[in-house]
Amino acid sequence: MYHITLSKDIKQNCPEFRGAAVFAEVTNTAYCEGLWQEIATFTHELRARETTDSIKYQPVIAATREAYKRCGKDPSRYRPSAEALRRRLLRGLELYQIDTLVDLINLASLRTGHSIGGFDADKIQGTDLELGIGRAEESFEGIGRGMLNIEGLPVYRDRIGGIGTPTSDHERTKMGLETRHILAIVNGYNGQEGLAEAAEMILHLLEKYASATGGTIQYFE
Repeated sequence: MYHITLSKDIKQNCPEFRGAAVFAEVTNTAYCEGLWQEIATFTHELRARETTDSIKYQPVIAATREAYKRCGKDPSRYRPSAEALRRRLLRGLELYQIDTLVDLINLASLRTGHSIGGFDADKIQGTDLELGIGRAEESFEGIGRGMLNIEGLPVYRDRIGGIGTPTSDHERTKMGLETRHILAIVNGYNGQEGLAEAAEMILHLLEKYASATGGTIQYFE
């Protein structure tokens, strides 16, 4: 597994933070009908009970937004991924269909409110990761977003640079149909509440839809 640590800046600005890392060997596919049936069910339920104004008060999303402010980022300009996904559905749009691994991470994020990073573990450099705060002019190519200004954003770094923020992960470590090992990181800026459930949900979805084996969950703080 990975050795994941928190920088001094993160500990000072986000003292409640707790994280969970899920690792498994997987088989990715371009599309999974059963998974998309679950996504459709969640979409219907979300649209029946939430509005674009109410989602920012969901406890996990609210805590992530507060963490952004403490680290120096405007959460209304750089939205946490869980909030952005919910807002997309509530605007009447459908989720982007990418591939099974990406789609199931999106579903887990939607259900729990946690921003979840999904990485091709074989593309991560080394086994040490640190959660820090993005620096001015730090290079970061967000998936499908081009160069992203991550100054003030929480960011996971491997030995050569950033791989993921709660807003977007990096092109360098993104998952694809070739992915055989996944590392998913659940960011609990509200602390431990719901963290284990989110990690176990990811592992269950991986086993159900991506033939996952050797799945493990690691907690860190």
